Amino acid sequence: MAARRPGSPAPRWAPWPLLAAAAVLLLLSAAPRTARALRFDLESGHTKCISDEIKVNSMVVGKYHVVGPDPNFPDNPLPDSHRISLRNVPSGNFAFTATEAGDYLACFWAPDHKPPVSIGFEFDWRSGVAAKDWSNVAKKGQVDVMEMELKKLEETIKSIHEEMFYLREREEEMQNLNKQTNSRMAWLGFLSLGICLSVAGLQLWHLKTFFERKKLL
Repeated sequence: MAARRPGSPAPRWAPWPLLAAAAVLLLLSAAPRTARALRFDLESGHTKCISDEIKVNSMVVGKYHVVGPDPNFPDNPLPDSHRISLRNVPSGNFAFTATEAGDYLACFWAPDHKPPVSIGFEFDWRSGVAAKDWSNVAKKGQVDVMEMELKKLEETIKSIHEEMFYLREREEEMQNLNKQTNSRMAWLGFLSLGICLSVAGLQLWHLKTFFERKKLL
């Protein structure tokens, strides 16, 4: 413990811990929502899909638990090129790395049953920073809690940085799409104006010839 010298001014109180905590809270609140835990019921003969927009090269993990599954589960009609995971088990987990950015679907289907029954599902879907098991990281690396929090904060900052670049790319795509749409609308407007002028000219010519035949002009 450091002692203050006699006669020296009292040290000023600096709220650095509070500022650091506020910064951590702001960064965590600005982080993309990449984790969701759901509990829902599904009627027999129906399908329910959960979608999530995932960036390219993002790690995705999921856990699911089915209450009262039916062993006669048919094949999914999706083609093999678009199928990531399909299992006929009451519970399990999956993990993959997104090869392209876009909306990914996790679909649950309950076989038809008479009389209708309700099946419960528990589904935990995580991607990006939330997909990492930080407790195992701390155990394997034998690091203290503060270092683990700093690593988690670093990963969160990287995720926010990547999200900003991703949003910038999406913004550029939307701007290009707006420019193309405006250009097409301008050409369509000129074409419509030309058609209207042509129709007006034909009407004037028709009226002129009609009046000349009737000798009104």
